[in-house]
Amino acid sequence: MYRWNHCLLTLIVVILASLSAVAAPVAEHVFIVSVDGGSPKVLHESHIPNMQALVKEGAATWNAQTILPSVTLIAHTSMLTGVGPAKHKIDWNGWDPEKGHVTVPTVFSLAKEKGLSTAMFVGKQKLNHIAIPGSVDEFRVPSYYSRLVIEDAAAYIKEKKPNVCFIHFAESDGAGHEYGWGSREQKMAFGDEDSALGVLRQALTDSGISDQSVIIITADHGGHEKTHGSDSPEDMTIPWIIWGKGVKPGFAITEPVTVFDTAATALWVLDIPIPDSWDGKPVLSAFNSASKEGPAATGSH
Repeated sequence: MYRWNHCLLTLIVVILASLSAVAAPVAEHVFIVSVDGGSPKVLHESHIPNMQALVKEGAATWNAQTILPSVTLIAHTSMLTGVGPAKHKIDWNGWDPEKGHVTVPTVFSLAKEKGLSTAMFVGKQKLNHIAIPGSVDEFRVPSYYSRLVIEDAAAYIKEKKPNVCFIHFAESDGAGHEYGWGSREQKMAFGDEDSALGVLRQALTDSGISDQSVIIITADHGGHEKTHGSDSPEDMTIPWIIWGKGVKPGFAITEPVTVFDTAATALWVLDIPIPDSWDGKPVLSAFNSASKEGPAATGSH
């Protein structure tokens, strides 16, 4: 009997030890920032010191790809659901309350299932189609202008410290449609949105969560002339930048990255299982090898 009890105790100790070795979250907070219409070419021609600092301190590729059709609602749905349009079924690009919400899991709904807090601050009402009821603690459309969007988001971040927060800047897309991609007006809009990134970083510092945060900056599409939506490189190519805890500083991501990898990377950072049905994969090369150990780190891009 003593030997049996001793073996049982040993087994329990081994099990508990293995459980303690299971991967923990890389960070406690993930902030996904979308620069609407963020053409890498035009961004490089704009004054974006905050974004450049994030690239220098983090990992980046300027050759990530969005989905087709390369339009706002459909691409953002892929960005935040981890799947392409064939799976998420959002095939329109405007706010239509009668059509309801996306019916596949989102980064927000999966985070809520794990008891995490979520928020969305956007410049376009149509992104509400992604906010499944009960999945987003706070959904706001503060303004079309990034300065007002980030003011609202920063105040909320300081008070609530959300685990998953999506911030969307719309004015660069509007400037592209009105004045053209690469226009002086669009470059000014990118500059304003870059200033908003500085406000975000300061909010993380002020709230005491900067060292437990990851920021992902990307876009829904690029653009050409005064439009987008095609399969041209100008429309399809987007930036993908990641900064924060566990991220390799100054690292150039060389493998292919797609817009739906954003959601998968966010879940991986938070140690939330990624659905097998997802097209997106976490961009693991961007992280230090010691960032995460255990079963949850077995995936690869």
